[in-house]
Amino acid sequence: MTNTLHRFGPAASFQDDFIIFAIASKGKNDQGALEKLREFLRLAATFGPVNLGDARNGGALRPCKNMTPMSHWGRDITPDFDAVIQGLTHVTTVAAVFDDRVKAEDFMKAVREKDFGLSINISTSVDGADQCCHAAGIPRHSVGYSLGFEGHTEHLPNSQVMMLSTMCGHGMIAHSMAKKMIDWVKEGRRSPDEAVTYLARFCSCGVFNPSRAKRILEEARVSTK
Repeated sequence: MTNTLHRFGPAASFQDDFIIFAIASKGKNDQGALEKLREFLRLAATFGPVNLGDARNGGALRPCKNMTPMSHWGRDITPDFDAVIQGLTHVTTVAAVFDDRVKAEDFMKAVREKDFGLSINISTSVDGADQCCHAAGIPRHSVGYSLGFEGHTEHLPNSQVMMLSTMCGHGMIAHSMAKKMIDWVKEGRRSPDEAVTYLARFCSCGVFNPSRAKRILEEARVSTK
């Protein structure tokens, strides 16, 4: 079970969305796990991820208390992977987000060779996870399904807003913020790259996928034309 399980969208929409977690179990394999988690992130960084996540401190794009709303629009939008790795202070859940299946598969192979002794979780479509496991030469241990949304679904936002907002499993990306970014991209007020970095900073655990978000925003812009 993972907070990324409820990412909204059909299976095909996760073709560029692969999140690989490393998790220690308290009292079972948490002794010395902090350095293992750092090593997991260092290893992930060599395979070209689009985000790295620390469940306590966030991802490679973070908010800053020392900046005003005006300076926010012109700030650096380069992901800082080293800040995530060096900023890891407690044994927690860490994650690497990839936008390419081959990169995810290669990373899984490397993880298996390292044998960290930690629980490894892959969040993507079921077929995508199976392919990653197959590439690493390991059987899938189990699978978790999201049953979607039930009840008065007519009150939910549109699918593009849902796909963006549910990329933060902790619900830190508001529907209204996602809709605002979609509208601004459609109006030409912000580029998809700029809008993506604004959204990513709200994700408190760093599992937001900038590449998938950019594609969703670009599709929204093109559909308007």
